[in-house]
Amino acid sequence: MRSPCDPVQVGSRRLKRRPLSRKVTIIVGVVIGVVALVGLMAWGMANRQPATGRSGFTRVGKPAPDFALTLFGGGDFQLAQQRGKPVIINFWASWCVPCREEAPLLERTWRAYRDKGVVFVGVDIQDSESDARAYLREFNNTYPNGPDFSGKVTIDYGVVGIPVTFFVSKDGVIARRFVGAISEGQLTGWIEELLAGVTPTDGTEESNPEGFRQLR
Repeated sequence: MRSPCDPVQVGSRRLKRRPLSRKVTIIVGVVIGVVALVGLMAWGMANRQPATGRSGFTRVGKPAPDFALTLFGGGDFQLAQQRGKPVIINFWASWCVPCREEAPLLERTWRAYRDKGVVFVGVDIQDSESDARAYLREFNNTYPNGPDFSGKVTIDYGVVGIPVTFFVSKDGVIARRFVGAISEGQLTGWIEELLAGVTPTDGTEESNPEGFRQLR
């Protein structure tokens, strides 16, 4: 009985059978190559997604990560203590032009809704304390604002650019997200939904690419 490696007579030629293990190795190599190619293509497609799409996109529909801020105006802010109230979280910086454009709208809307139990909080990132304080004075911002000096809140919320606004429901879930400078209609419309306890079924995320700046 011949072994897999015994020569075989074919006409006047003698052929040697390849070991089965070598064939398996070739097949496995081809499969690995195909898998690697597919993975590379998927990675390339994912990275085509604009920064506006990536900034906090994995957080919508999930519990809002808790955080604590030491406020510029004194005192502290703890997100967990706001449970039962709609919360609007806005990430900003004094050097961000679109942030400056939406600042008056945020303050005006905060004053209109604060007596209805709506909470606003601003998270200042990649900024100096002196510049941030000057920004708040310039726009007369009176709702809670505090710096994220360590960057932990920014990382927890997946923020890669600003401004970004998260709409947190009364039960602590991020219901919606807007990337870029937000419009008044979008801001007030989504706040009204939070107050009514409406659960979004579509269009939970919107963006304004022209009113957006990637982090430095």
